[in-house]
Amino acid sequence: MSLWYVLAHQPTLFVITVFLLGLLVGSFLNVVIHRLPRMMEANFRAECEFLNQPTDTIPIEDSTKPPYNLITPRSCCPGCGSPIASYDNIPVLSWLLLKGKCRHCKTAISVRYPLVELGTGLLSAGIAAYFGWGFIAAGTIVFIWFLVALFWIDADTYLLPDDLTLPLLWLGLLFNLVGGLVSLSDALLGAVFGYLSLWSVYWLFKLVTGKEGMGYGDFKLLAAIGAWLGWQALPIVILLSSLVGAIIGITLTLLASRGWSKPLPFGPYLVLAGVIALIWGNDLQHLLWAI
Repeated sequence: MSLWYVLAHQPTLFVITVFLLGLLVGSFLNVVIHRLPRMMEANFRAECEFLNQPTDTIPIEDSTKPPYNLITPRSCCPGCGSPIASYDNIPVLSWLLLKGKCRHCKTAISVRYPLVELGTGLLSAGIAAYFGWGFIAAGTIVFIWFLVALFWIDADTYLLPDDLTLPLLWLGLLFNLVGGLVSLSDALLGAVFGYLSLWSVYWLFKLVTGKEGMGYGDFKLLAAIGAWLGWQALPIVILLSSLVGAIIGITLTLLASRGWSKPLPFGPYLVLAGVIALIWGNDLQHLLWAI
């Protein structure tokens, strides 16, 4: 009896397995969230240096410089720089056993790391329980993993990397090409209308105020969400993200004295709205059109 057969016929075991897998993926997403913006900044600086120098003075890339990517170097303590051993890198559990501190120098390790791992595991398990064993669950779990990374990167850096949004968009179209959540035509229209809707708002706001109200990454993220959920979900996603963004933005401004001119990232609200639309989108659409 194969593992696939057991998971397909044991819903509880399937959900538990996906939860554990989600914890492991959440640990990797912590690396993506931390390193990808720094990799982008390093590439940007290298390009600027390249463009600002005459061709005969362009330095040859230093091959002795240690690589910095999503795989290397190994994760290490932000305080003492000690590499984190595998037994100290067990999702959630290691952080709890070490009481949120480095084993060597006792530097505090942010609680966000286990929260990302736990959140990814719970979201993955929730999708598995909702859709059950099958292709739909597998695809939408991958969708959720991308959204988790984009949520935290935008919250930290006000960036929505093309390295994530564009693959997410194409994956959504391919997913629906082979029988995903919506038809391919609905997915294609979702991508187009998702991009154009925020693009139009961006230019309208800029023409009226002379300021930029959001970044192009928001257009691409909504296009990706539309590619996964179809154009029918876009009104719900836009409405929910705007409503939640307004509430949280006003609350933070009043409680934290941020000032009304300080920008807020819009990507996290799009992510939250996308997750809600994935699960309750049909019910919310019926409610919206009934009003």
